[in-house]
Amino acid sequence: MTNRFILNEVSYFGPGSRHELPSVIKQKGFKKALVVTDKGLIRFGVAKMVTDVLDEAGIPYEVFSEVKPNPTVSNVKAGVEALARSGADCIIAVGGGSSIDTAKGIGIVTNNPEFADVVSLEGCAPTTKKSVPIIALPTTAGTAAETTINYVIIDEEKQKKMVCVDPNDIPCCSIIDAELMYTLPASTTAATGMDALTHAIEGYITKGAWTLSDMFEIEAIRLINKHLRQAVYDPTNPEGRSGMALAQYVAGMAFSNVGLGLVHGMAHPMGSLFDIPHGVANALLLPTIMEWNAVVCLDKYVEIAKAMDAWKPGMTKHEAAEAACAAVRQLSKEVGIPQTLSELGIKKEDIDALADQAITDVCTPGNPRKVSREDIVELYNKVL
Repeated sequence: MTNRFILNEVSYFGPGSRHELPSVIKQKGFKKALVVTDKGLIRFGVAKMVTDVLDEAGIPYEVFSEVKPNPTVSNVKAGVEALARSGADCIIAVGGGSSIDTAKGIGIVTNNPEFADVVSLEGCAPTTKKSVPIIALPTTAGTAAETTINYVIIDEEKQKKMVCVDPNDIPCCSIIDAELMYTLPASTTAATGMDALTHAIEGYITKGAWTLSDMFEIEAIRLINKHLRQAVYDPTNPEGRSGMALAQYVAGMAFSNVGLGLVHGMAHPMGSLFDIPHGVANALLLPTIMEWNAVVCLDKYVEIAKAMDAWKPGMTKHEAAEAACAAVRQLSKEVGIPQTLSELGIKKEDIDALADQAITDVCTPGNPRKVSREDIVELYNKVL
């Protein structure tokens, strides 16, 4: 068996590291950038923290700020047109997963026009050319889109989230500057942080996991357990923010290469059908699905318990697994994540539609325990 591992060409870390942007642009010979972001980041001055750096360096750019929280096919097509009009030769993605995923779609379609319908990119599309170069500056500590080969776009016609997996979409450079995250609301910090924990745990137990990915994912779990509470409740503390910024990147390095599982498979339809934020959906589902998967993951759950500071000497594997699941559930509660679907407005009669999409989601087959549609219905009902 051959294992593949794809990473960014270069990444920069640390508060203030956005100031490396001009040297990256000049070193790569780019002449003009399209800044892809959303209106909220413009309104709250976060995007300006990046465009000020471009202004000071005299680097020309235009801004595309039509990114939606759950980006759509139409969103990507509008961005492709904006890039063509701008004459830019690179994309600077400023934002969370939505902005970076939109940028990936724009860059891939621009250089692979045979996929202009966007929906043909679902799954592992056979693109032949690398994306327009993307420099990604995440403003949330969750999706790790700046270091993954994945992006998620909603097909409005089918009301379905398309998971696209393509080595050609990975940003050429990532700049992980925790200062861009200081004004992130507590609820968003919590949701994106639990999203990162979901990536780390699912990436650790997925069928494709192996030694190299395990090394990254278990460290990501440890870092998130250490730093997430501080990032939520002391948001301008550099230690908490930088710790989470690093943790989500480390998790992304691995899950991008080995895949995910049923939590994501069941969370995606919650976003496409009910517009539930992805991190909230993941966080709500994670402890319950961990409990369901435990029977086939006991050895790894012992290590998760240790990373979550929940393991005690003398514990059996079953006790350690219970402690791991309980620690994840407790962390979720401590940072304010809703605990039931009902709190999000989802009703019992909605479960069939959710299950229909979840069983066919591209992430579901990576789950370590074989799952049926009936299992999915039962799990949704458990968190109703």
